[in-house]
Amino acid sequence: MFIFGSLVGSFLNVVIHRLPIMMERDWRAQCKLLLSLPESTEVTDQTKYNLIVPRSACPHCLKQIRNRDNIPVISYLLLHGRCRFCTVPISLRYPLIEFITAVLTAFIAWHFNFEIKAFFAVLLTWALLCLTVIDMDKQLLPDDITLPFLWLGLACSLLHIFTDPVSALLGAMLGYSILWTIFILFKFLTGKEGMGYGDFKLLAMLGAWTGWQMLPLMLLMASILGSIVGIGLMVLRKHEQGKPIPFGPYLALSGWIALLWGAEINQLYLSLI
Repeated sequence: MFIFGSLVGSFLNVVIHRLPIMMERDWRAQCKLLLSLPESTEVTDQTKYNLIVPRSACPHCLKQIRNRDNIPVISYLLLHGRCRFCTVPISLRYPLIEFITAVLTAFIAWHFNFEIKAFFAVLLTWALLCLTVIDMDKQLLPDDITLPFLWLGLACSLLHIFTDPVSALLGAMLGYSILWTIFILFKFLTGKEGMGYGDFKLLAMLGAWTGWQMLPLMLLMASILGSIVGIGLMVLRKHEQGKPIPFGPYLALSGWIALLWGAEINQLYLSLI
């Protein structure tokens, strides 16, 4: 599972890099169609671009990456973190995501003892990892990921894998409604938008997987984590005041923790009070 996870991590790097570009291309095409503008003559807009084609290439010298140079983590170490052709350094993020995916995949399989829960939990983990990095990079939470996984969470509830159908449905409805209500109130009071619509959908997705009972826990953990990181960045002057901080990564981490240990955490909290 560790080896399999590292291979999937290599593909997740492709999704994280290409999906936002695909979305932006689609938005441009829709805007031109809506405004009746002439089609673009730019080569980048005309070339086929998706998660499969074109093949991965060095962003500096544009030469295609050989198969032997695309082995997760190992190729990065053998190449000393540089492109084989132009020797420009390769971002450490690529092998890091591969390694994190491998570790999380193996851990999920061990945690759920290779039961049916492990299969679906691994899928959700991969999705949350993609959403986390994309939100950190672009402040986007693509519907192409959140909506299919919302429906998958509801489908899992029919089999009572993580929760029951009623709890899942209420989790999705309340997850979206709670953040939407906060968004509306904040905008009414300040005239500013406090978060994006993708955050509503992400919490709805997590609510479908874990049930409405986990929503307070997820919101509390995400708010605490976001506050700690945000204040820390401002104190260290790593973040400009007034510049938005993506909330998706904290929701994703809180949802992942709730999926694995939510029942135990809630039980501990209730026993203490």
